[in-house]
Amino acid sequence: MVINGVFFRVRTNLTWRDLPPCYGNRKTVYNRHRRWSMDGTWEKILDGLRAGCDEAEGADWTVSVDSTVVRAHQHAAGARHVPPADFPPRGTA
Repeated sequence: MVINGVFFRVRTNLTWRDLPPCYGNRKTVYNRHRRWSMDGTWEKILDGLRAGCDEAEGADWTVSVDSTVVRAHQHAAGARHVPPADFPPRGTA
């Protein structure tokens, strides 16, 4: 429950106080995350997960997960970089 709370907080980038109560006491989740970050427990967990990695990749094998989506606004496509000729310069209108 606490580990899922840490994952939820990191995934959603919300503040610790906004952590839903289904993950337990927010202070407990925060303290566990902080303690495990300082003593290297998260690195040990990642190393355990990487133990079955492809032998061809070796020690350089890493996990990189990104679920973000970057989109431009619909009006950003084909935008002019130079103002049109009939547009008055700044400060003259």
